[in-house]
Amino acid sequence: MVERGDAAPLLRWAEGPAVSPPRAPDPQAGGRGWGGGGGGRAAAEPPRRREPEVLLQPGRLELGDVEEDQVVAVFVVTFDPRSGNMVEWCLPQDIDLEGVEFKSMASGSHKIQSDFIYFRKGPFFGLACFANMPVESELERGARMKSVGILSPSYTLLYRYMHFLENQVRHQLETPGHYSHLAAFYEDKKGVLHAGPGRGGSLPPVCWLPSIHRYMYPEMKITHPAGCMSQFIKFFGEQILILWKFALLRKRILIFSPPPVGVVCYRVYCCCCLANVSLPGIGGTVPESKPFFYVNVADIESLEVELSYVACTTEKIFEEKRELYDVYVDNQNVRTHHDHLQPLLKINSADREKFRRLNEQRQMLLYSQEVEGDYNPCEEDLFVLFFLEQNNRIFQTLLEVSASQDKTLTAEHARGMGLDPQGDRSFLMDLLEAYGIDVMLVIDNPCCP
Repeated sequence: MVERGDAAPLLRWAEGPAVSPPRAPDPQAGGRGWGGGGGGRAAAEPPRRREPEVLLQPGRLELGDVEEDQVVAVFVVTFDPRSGNMVEWCLPQDIDLEGVEFKSMASGSHKIQSDFIYFRKGPFFGLACFANMPVESELERGARMKSVGILSPSYTLLYRYMHFLENQVRHQLETPGHYSHLAAFYEDKKGVLHAGPGRGGSLPPVCWLPSIHRYMYPEMKITHPAGCMSQFIKFFGEQILILWKFALLRKRILIFSPPPVGVVCYRVYCCCCLANVSLPGIGGTVPESKPFFYVNVADIESLEVELSYVACTTEKIFEEKRELYDVYVDNQNVRTHHDHLQPLLKINSADREKFRRLNEQRQMLLYSQEVEGDYNPCEEDLFVLFFLEQNNRIFQTLLEVSASQDKTLTAEHARGMGLDPQGDRSFLMDLLEAYGIDVMLVIDNPCCP
């Protein structure tokens, strides 16, 4: 049953200036790290003015548009020993939260003490913080489990409220049924969703990854947790080059991991960041690379119609449903059941060279930070720009060849793009087909004389 929120005086949830969040946790520790930048401070703390932030979304916001805080829903989910997961309370009361009770409390969460989860619900993105508290109650079977979460049109500002949600889920566990702080938070942050020019209805556009151009790149640093990219590299090692190819081909990538799922949501985000391209005219024929974050069995129908996505799950049953994904990642094991994609699973000499260059640049950056104290750009910037420039180099070459008279792509072109003429032949053929680029590949296949 969904209850009405308590009446409460309006509190101001003040954030500080836009800064990079604190360093993310060790992936093996299952902690959290996308949660800096404010959240809910105590009501007694005087509010500080915050400059509006410009967040750029491809095809969604134009330069100069300001993305303000837009919280379209706040909710509390509880585990009832008799009824299972259920929405205990929410504002507004008429919003559709079907399925959120499972998205915000991942399967297997009863085995852990706390977690955080990013997810999608229709046109919105959600962030929920989960906590599990032992209680001396036969009715609750010795444990009280709840999640407190919010929905927003974009995931880029959700991290701001991580600390607030963590505090509130603890509050809900210790004093169940008191929702005044959540009601005040919603009244302060609720978004007014206008239908902009050319947009029908009142639903906002779904905002995916921020577009990246040289002159606007600094705005992206507030959209990811500091440290998550370096942990992504350490976790997957050279296999990030395999994930990079699948992401650039817009394949459906599903990452499996047991709880906690928060750090795995970071891997979803990092995976999408591998596929950024800032050249005009590229990507019109391919689907967007969509971060779905956490999914469960309730999402099967929606995943069936998706042409491209990156998601994570704690439910092993997905492994059997091969029609839902192209690439399955189990811990550090990347695999595909498609025969034509098998060659992309092999690390080649060009991949090793790229990984060496990436690590070399990271070491140079860390050295300059230690010696000179210069933390701009950060390691996250370096990671995203490394793959952005790699992708731009590939597509710039392909566009130039397609505009030439003979349209012939040679082994020399492949090497110039940072690819292995033989090892990446299959990747190149898939890339040309996916992006509809008209060139003739004249690199011999050594397996076929």
